[in-house]
This record gives sequence, structure tokens and C-alpha cells, in this order.
Amino acid sequence: MTLQSNARGFTLMEMMIAVAIIAIIAAIAYPSYQEYIRRAHRAEGIALLNDASARQERFFVQNNAYVTQSANLGKLGMRNTSGEGNATAVTSDNGYYKLTVSAPNGSGGYLLTATPQGAQASDSKCRNLTLNAAGTRGISGSGSSSDCWK
Repeated sequence: MTLQSNARGFTLMEMMIAVAIIAIIAAIAYPSYQEYIRRAHRAEGIALLNDASARQERFFVQNNAYVTQSANLGKLGMRNTSGEGNATAVTSDNGYYKLTVSAPNGSGGYLLTATPQGAQASDSKCRNLTLNAAGTRGISGSGSSSDCWK
């Protein structure tokens, strides 16, 4: 009495087709995933700018002036500030963006800029995010402001 096995494995051709299908799906999905990650990190930069803007307005009510030099960002009392009263840098919670402030052409207001750091710096679509005292949102990349400020 002999036992015959009818079990059959995959042929090399079937295996190659399966690998090719997986490679095609990965080639389509990976760029979408990267864009999703960039948007998630960008949201952190937007939150940093909105927080700084709200603190600027509170500072203005109390002092009748805005903070217009990055060396004085500590006066806004933001988290992740290096240095206290004379902060030189404010970073977002996970360090994806660094905040700077300036006074645009003697307008009496301020211009907040969130500059991407680390891997987020490769975001050529939006690059630097900006917000001024009038609430105008801007970018320095190749994309549109409405796409970047979602």
C-alpha cells in the first residue's frame, strides 16, 4: 500500500506574479503614506503658529506691544522654549517645526514663521508656514496656502 500525495506547491511563475502585484500596490501606497505623514507633521506646525498667535494677542493686551524678536519669544510663555525670559528657540511638541518671529516693515504687527526641522524639511510643497497679526496665512513652498493650511 503506497500513499500518493496530491499536494502541490506554488510554481515559480505564480510566486513571481504575487511578488509583482505586491510591489505595484506598495509603489502606489507608499507615496500616499508619506504625504499623509507630512500633513500630520504640518498640523503640528499649524498648531504651533496658532498657539503663538493667541499668546501674541494676550501679550499685546497686557503690554500694548507685540513680541517681534525671536530672542524675546520666552515672554510669550510657550512650551518647548530653550531659555526662559530670553528664549532663542521655540520648537513644536515633537520637534518637527521651529518658531521664529519678526516685525514686517514697521507694520506694528508680527510675522510668525514655522520652519520645518529634520525629515519634515523635505516638504517642498509647503516649506515654511507663516501667520501674521492680521491672521493672514502663508507658505514659502510650491503648493498653495489653502492646501497647506488644512
